[in-house]
Amino acid sequence: MKGLIDITKKPEVQRFAVATGLIRLRNSTIEAIRKDQVKKGDVLTTAKIAAVLAVKETPRLITMCHPISITHIDVDFEFEINTIKTRVSVSSIGKTGVEMEALTGVAASLLNIWDMVKYLEKDETGNYPETRIEEIRVLEKTKCNA
Repeated sequence: MKGLIDITKKPEVQRFAVATGLIRLRNSTIEAIRKDQVKKGDVLTTAKIAAVLAVKETPRLITMCHPISITHIDVDFEFEINTIKTRVSVSSIGKTGVEMEALTGVAASLLNIWDMVKYLEKDETGNYPETRIEEIRVLEKTKCNA
């Protein structure tokens, strides 16, 4: 088995990545989130904390990611028709990029939203016919000399 890529000789540079994704929900669920009427509590605050924790734990979750020093994390949400879009921005000064951290933050945020509202999304058979996590992707990745 091969292991981590050797980054020993790479220079440290400022790195930045933005990832996004969305969760598709029923309109009634979106309204419950907006009105802070979800049984488990404040959905967006919980999802934001989950994103931050996931960014910091990425090397534990994504096997071949290097542990890196994160210098900044920003998490934003945007409501659209039947969706909540999560955007995670991550900065670092190091030898490797931060796009996996941003993607992991988005995924954790969206999964936490699903977990908190699943009781509102279930149909009569206990399934989730309208609930979907979609379009997780990197929007931007940059690096410049530190």
